[in-house]
Amino acid sequence: MGADVYLLVTSEFAGSRLDAYLGAQASCPSRSACARLIEGGAVDVNGDVCTSKKYVVCDGDRIEVELPEVREPGALEPQAIPLDIRYEDDYLIVLSKQRGLVCHPAHGHESGTLANALVYHCGADHLGTLQGEDRPGIVHRLDRDTSGLMLAAKDDDTQRALQDLIRLRTLDRRYIALCHGYIAMDSGTINTGIARSTKDRVKMAVSDDPFARQAITTFKVLERFEAYRGDEGYTLVECHLYTGRTHQIRVHMRHIHHALVGDPLYGTGSDRANLGLDRQFLHSWRVRFDHPVTGVTIERRDVLPWDLAAAYDEIADRSMGRTEEGERIVPYLLEE
Repeated sequence: MGADVYLLVTSEFAGSRLDAYLGAQASCPSRSACARLIEGGAVDVNGDVCTSKKYVVCDGDRIEVELPEVREPGALEPQAIPLDIRYEDDYLIVLSKQRGLVCHPAHGHESGTLANALVYHCGADHLGTLQGEDRPGIVHRLDRDTSGLMLAAKDDDTQRALQDLIRLRTLDRRYIALCHGYIAMDSGTINTGIARSTKDRVKMAVSDDPFARQAITTFKVLERFEAYRGDEGYTLVECHLYTGRTHQIRVHMRHIHHALVGDPLYGTGSDRANLGLDRQFLHSWRVRFDHPVTGVTIERRDVLPWDLAAAYDEIADRSMGRTEEGERIVPYLLEE
């Protein structure tokens, strides 16, 4: 896990370029390295991502820098890890990530990652480098045990363009989640700050700290399930990400008292209530975006993997009925 650096601009630095200001701070790397971090979307100014190294800082600006984990130098080892590719051209890849696969090397996961697999599949010289040498091609991340669709880029320009689509909220990412309890409303929006928990540094938490990053999640109910002995019932939802904060959906659903089934960090309930799952019921089921080079609209969908489908099957006979959205989406997820 990398470190987060929090800075408050004082009057003596007001008027400096952002890269120059960061490069002058003892807690940050060189100016050129800071410029790459800025371009890679790792710097927030006053709660919003800033990708311009020429931004002029002002007295009182709150700046957060996400520093990559310090690693020993050396090329990332190519590894023949199977990739479930759903779309590929000369510029980008859409793939379905299996549960248990870490996106890039980190403490405790030095190899066997998606990044290693991408280097093997594409070659190190044919992947975007904006996120750093240990994150080749990575555009956005999924948690290790979150499955489903994600994107990789084969060059810096495409990587930058796809990250811009995420920041502009025009790259449409939809997730399926099964939550504990009965959600009465058919849809909702959760808009909070999210920051690293002060009680447990592994966790994220909803926070009103000035350095917390804005996170917006909307959800639509697809299907509800009756309560039974040992549980409070369940609600199947589709979540739409407008921002991409660490653990965002997991934190937001816990915040409204509907934690994800099986979630080892934020979850609740007994093993039985978690339907035998040892990972969160969360699956990236659809992505839709306009190709940054060709302009063609790319849309891909992904059914539930076997373990999540099995958990659904266990409570299927307790269904209270599907919503209109559920009638449209759930049959595809289950290949009914």
